[in-house]
Amino acid sequence: MSDNSAPPALPVTFRPSRTRAVLLIGGAAIFVVITTVALLLEQLSPGERTSFVFTAALLFGVLLLLARPKVVADETGVTVVNIASRRHLEWAEILQVNLRPGDPWVFLNLSDGTSLPALGIQPGIAKQRAIEDARALRALAEARAIGEPHGRRDEHQG
Repeated sequence: MSDNSAPPALPVTFRPSRTRAVLLIGGAAIFVVITTVALLLEQLSPGERTSFVFTAALLFGVLLLLARPKVVADETGVTVVNIASRRHLEWAEILQVNLRPGDPWVFLNLSDGTSLPALGIQPGIAKQRAIEDARALRALAEARAIGEPHGRRDEHQG
């Protein structure tokens, strides 16, 4: 077990490494197989071969997007990169970091009353790693909120 009381040094990047590896290796394998099949099938016209390669590239591109999620914490806050979006949050905006049993990924409860999914920490293939990453991000958010004058709304309101 790691020491949960001390947050990790900044900057730190959280990402589902095993899931990412599976997606990237799988995408490359699919691209190679489909392209090879297109080149080996002699009865295909040049246009059909091109369409095979284009389809393989499209599939690989989708898998690249699925491998994109990460959460980057630095001195200025947290940048959440999901499949098709990127959002930077100040530390004071993050009220709570949640990864409950059964959650597909971490959810960040924000000061504006919304919740932001952070797909960069997900328990899919590596559950224990996701739990450790969620605890580390929680420790960072709590340490930064305490140190900031405009931290949590429920703390010492003059």
